[in-house]
Amino acid sequence: MRLLLVEDEVKTGDYLKQGLTEAGFMVTLTRNGLDGHHLAITETFDLMVLDVMLPDVDGWRIVQSIREAGCQTPVLFLTARDSVDDRVKGLELGADDYMVKPFAFAELLARVRTLLRRSTTQLMTDQIRIADLILDLPRHRAMRAGRKINLSHKEFCLLELLVRRQGEVLPRTLIASQVWDMNFDSDTNVIDVAIRRLRAKIDDDFETKLIHTVRGMGYKLDLDDEYEE
Repeated sequence: MRLLLVEDEVKTGDYLKQGLTEAGFMVTLTRNGLDGHHLAITETFDLMVLDVMLPDVDGWRIVQSIREAGCQTPVLFLTARDSVDDRVKGLELGADDYMVKPFAFAELLARVRTLLRRSTTQLMTDQIRIADLILDLPRHRAMRAGRKINLSHKEFCLLELLVRRQGEVLPRTLIASQVWDMNFDSDTNVIDVAIRRLRAKIDDDFETKLIHTVRGMGYKLDLDDEYEE
């Protein structure tokens, strides 16, 4: 599951990202409102955790704007603003939950999971299936043709990204930012090595290949092998 975290407090942001990542989520952290707004409307996330008091655009305006743009990603406000009026305002603007700082991480995690269970973005329930490949999201397990595939945490996150964006050509820059949370360095082959390892586990023993290379552009997961090198 992909989470977008918009938090300008460095310690809080790092703490939340580490905790949510250890809980099994793919977390994209940004520290200002403009970047958070851009990511929310241009990429697909299962949940957005959003501060109100940001240095450029406040959380109120972000929620109002993404809802007006048709983005229905669930939003959890996490803020020091604790008045009843603030809570009401946040919910009326389109947020799905409101939590006040300081907070207990266990409670935050419980609320995140509750929102994800309720979310209409999780129409695939707890599994994603493409052909004979099945991803069990809560358990971080993959199976193909009834055979369990042993994947590391990063390999599962990479496969989940490819599956969720089925048919899309994903450039190395996007894969690096979403799975490794790093800027892509053209001198490193970490993405290509990771794809090769994943392909060896997912495709090598099966007649139908799912992971394809699109020359000069990136990688995609699809039943169509038209663009494979």
